[in-house]
Amino acid sequence: MTNETGEIRSTQRTQLNLVTKNNHGTARLTPAPPQGELVDSPLFPDAAKRELANPVQRKNLHHAMSTIRAKRTRVTAELENWEELRSAGEAIKNRVGRHLDDYLVQLEENLTKAGTTVHWARDAKEANEIIVGLVKGKLGPEDLPEVVKVKSMVTQEIDMNEALEANGVAAWETDLAELIVQMGHDRPSHILVPAIHRNRSEVREIFLEEMGNYGKAAPEDLDTEPKNLAAASRAHLREKFMRAHVAISGANFAVAETGTLCVVESEGNGRMCLTLADTLISVVGIEKIVPTFADLEVFLQLLPRSSTAERMNPYTSLWTGPREGDGPQEMHVVLIDNGRTDVLADEVGREALRCIRCSACINVCPVYEKVGGHAYGSVYPGPIGAVLTPQLRSMKNPVDRSLPFASSLCGACNDVCPVKIPLMELLIHERHKAVEAKKQRKSYNVHFEPIAMKATSVMFGNGKLWGAALGAETKVGGKVLGRFFDHIGPIPGPLNRWTGARDVPMVPTQSFRSWWDEREKNNGNKAKGDQK
Repeated sequence: MTNETGEIRSTQRTQLNLVTKNNHGTARLTPAPPQGELVDSPLFPDAAKRELANPVQRKNLHHAMSTIRAKRTRVTAELENWEELRSAGEAIKNRVGRHLDDYLVQLEENLTKAGTTVHWARDAKEANEIIVGLVKGKLGPEDLPEVVKVKSMVTQEIDMNEALEANGVAAWETDLAELIVQMGHDRPSHILVPAIHRNRSEVREIFLEEMGNYGKAAPEDLDTEPKNLAAASRAHLREKFMRAHVAISGANFAVAETGTLCVVESEGNGRMCLTLADTLISVVGIEKIVPTFADLEVFLQLLPRSSTAERMNPYTSLWTGPREGDGPQEMHVVLIDNGRTDVLADEVGREALRCIRCSACINVCPVYEKVGGHAYGSVYPGPIGAVLTPQLRSMKNPVDRSLPFASSLCGACNDVCPVKIPLMELLIHERHKAVEAKKQRKSYNVHFEPIAMKATSVMFGNGKLWGAALGAETKVGGKVLGRFFDHIGPIPGPLNRWTGARDVPMVPTQSFRSWWDEREKNNGNKAKGDQK
């Protein structure tokens, strides 16, 4: 393939380096992520404590979240019909959910008519087998074993990069934030801004230490100026763009009516991947469908304002099959389920499938702002991750059962979701499922929790018992302990899991009932005195 000036595509390297440094003692083509699987992460409460101990990350997150929230508020307020757009997005996505089987067939037919080959994958294993087979089938003996990638959540969900690495193929991230994460031997912590937990000084150190191991090195005099960091990444990625024969993308939207795929981005790296490679493989979740081309008009207003707080995306790429002499000459689409039909089967939980991955809910979540994305044990953090991950992976894993409780239920996520997903209600729904899953354990009935709940329900159901309990609580707690403590700290035993993570005010010296009875008695005595 030639470039714009007719010159032969640059190949420069004749082989890729196998690097052991910082890769857990293993020689690899690409930087190794942290060891272990996400599903084996610590439970959210334990992971949250670990992340809270990182003051630099907390400072980075607070600054970034505050900036994004302010910008989003400003640009959404510019549209008088913003709420109508949200309702339209909700309605379109609901229609897709009701008729998903029909739209999937229509999408496959129109993709095929346009010259795109369609593949179906039930789960991550099948998807990775298809992708690895396609990539290895397109790379000749003289080609470097590598692909360039457009930022894609679903490829992270199926751990595609590691599947390719295991089969001798390097998958290079080309989104700047994803590149930072990859070069930093890290994992993404945010749907939209994967390296949001990093600051400029950290990025500089990562580039200086790692870039030279995997391609063009960063300049020795690299500083922390954003334009210079971007220039270093651009120079490093340019040679990869120019020599890559295979590119892999996701899709923000897939139009059933025309067989068109759509990717929106801010940097132009996606456009490079989508136009320079000979073969393009797009990995698409089955929920990404929109019925008609006209429906894009709604989502191309909702998505940029809700995600990057921009009025429109700097780069919006749409393609409907290959065209001779223009871009990739062979296109494949891998449509992946990976638990999505299970989510669709839940009449309440299916509303999470409306998600367009904008991250607005994450940006307003007070829990996420304090602990960051690595506490969630999933590629999907924040409120949407807390409801979507347990549905995609099921409640069998204790990590997933802990996620619905990773919320204060403040409701801010409901207010900002561009497709009106009732996230607070879904969190409660998933909490119920987590408790029901816990009840299936044989040892559940001898645990402290069900015994305490049964005793409490008896007390709540009897007014006299409840009043007596309040009286005892204020006498012992407020009047005795209140002399020595101003709050209730961690309590030994089972209650420590609740009190250990909360600052609980000291019990008052008088209950509301006692205060009310005293007030009524005083008012009665006053009325009698007035009558006399």
